[in-house]
Amino acid sequence: MIILGLSGALNHDPSAALYINNELVAAAEEERFIRDKHAKNKMPYESAKFCMEFAGISPDDIDVVAIPFAPIPLTSPARWHYAKRYWYAPDRSLDALLTGNRRFYRYKDNIMGLLKQLGINPDKIEFDAVEHHLAHASSAYHLSGFKEKTAIMGIDGKGEYATTFFGYGENGKIHKIKEFYDPDSLGGLYGAITEYLGFEMLDGEYKVMGMAPYGDADRYDLSRLIDFNDGEFRVNTDYANVIGLRRYKENGKGFYFTPKLIDWLGPRRQGDAADDPYIHYAAAIQKLYEDISLKLMDYYLGDILKETGKLVFSGGGALNVKLNQKIIARDEVKELWVQPASGDAGTAIGAASFAATRRGIIVDKMEHVYLGPSYTNEECEEACKIHPNKPTYTIIDDVPVKIAKILNDGNPVAWFQGRMEFGPRALGGRSIIGSPSAKGVADRINEQIKFRERWRPFCPSMLDRVAKEMFINDHPAPFMTFTFEVEEEWKTRVPEVVHEDGTARAQALKKEHHPRYYALMEEMEKL
Repeated sequence: MIILGLSGALNHDPSAALYINNELVAAAEEERFIRDKHAKNKMPYESAKFCMEFAGISPDDIDVVAIPFAPIPLTSPARWHYAKRYWYAPDRSLDALLTGNRRFYRYKDNIMGLLKQLGINPDKIEFDAVEHHLAHASSAYHLSGFKEKTAIMGIDGKGEYATTFFGYGENGKIHKIKEFYDPDSLGGLYGAITEYLGFEMLDGEYKVMGMAPYGDADRYDLSRLIDFNDGEFRVNTDYANVIGLRRYKENGKGFYFTPKLIDWLGPRRQGDAADDPYIHYAAAIQKLYEDISLKLMDYYLGDILKETGKLVFSGGGALNVKLNQKIIARDEVKELWVQPASGDAGTAIGAASFAATRRGIIVDKMEHVYLGPSYTNEECEEACKIHPNKPTYTIIDDVPVKIAKILNDGNPVAWFQGRMEFGPRALGGRSIIGSPSAKGVADRINEQIKFRERWRPFCPSMLDRVAKEMFINDHPAPFMTFTFEVEEEWKTRVPEVVHEDGTARAQALKKEHHPRYYALMEEMEKL
């Protein structure tokens, strides 16, 4: 059984993933091929083409195509909730009731066109439309390897209408407990404040999270933005998660918050500095996000967690590593597995894994993210030869030994080895790396290579055995989906990767998943 998962319904982060029976053979994001971050309004043509070419299959070999977007019936509370909450925009409200699946059918048409481009005959495949949050849930639960009854949490901006998902997995089947619907969205609210803080929604949320430790979360009370009571939450649309005429506009651009937010908090942040009061707003929204998420988790998943201790988490909100740190600190949470590609790119995997499970296939645990293309030395040489700048190159032996020496001398290195990672984290496939003990290397990379704000943190990759010494919590961390408190001794040993609050977002690497990267770290350890 060959299943191709294709994402991109929400006009950002299109991707493709390919299962052959139980094995995830390949997965890639369109942005990596077309060099357009998030690849907005694009379809996953190049990524799907790569997956098929890597697997050595023809278009005729595809049995199932699965997408992470599905029609929602009028009988669902989702469309009625949307219509009621957006009463102030009657065109949107009526659209939800009268033509509420228009976006699905438009996307399906685009997918059918893409399949023809790829040479896949739509009449000869099975087509699965998987609800967006079920795709997120599947990407976490079915790939976690957990055998016990497992609590499932999903937080993002929104899918078809749902924004937040609580459920559980048992014997391979996903059960819904509770969904929340647009505009009541934790991810949407965090995104609205991301815009207010001068960053781009769907891209800058991690910058807000990185800014938060510089501020005082108690300096400003943002609780009026959201109401939580008896397991229900409601975003205050007087301030955020708005559409149409309610939006604040600046230079012709509309934002996801209102002029009333500006009246309350002051002008929207400009520039790159992490300064007062915006650092405190960042800290406050981070705390609010954590507090509400944990309350919801306790309310809907508390009994399951007390029973088995297993939790999986996906959706863009699962990339918030500070929340994840708080979750694994809970006594009732024995293990948390976070889908490393928790954003919408990961729903290509989730749609495909859901389709596989629906057909009785038990998919493999996701052990690593090295699912993209790799390149031979000869291909790299050819790329240098045809590049207009004619870069010089040298073929070297003993790569880990020589690169370790360069790093130890305080130099940054662009590390390009093996298959490309799937998901937003650089985990040793395509990484800019430096020695964490080399003073100033983080500033140098920020200023000369990444051209980003000085306050942005760097994250350590390490041998799995070192993680047990470096961090106070020894929870598994293969994908940089958690932050951990750094032991005092290590804060002075590796200062370049310790953030303002004394934590680090870590990758604890196993040798079998990336032997050459592991060998590099072993060589660094000797110096």
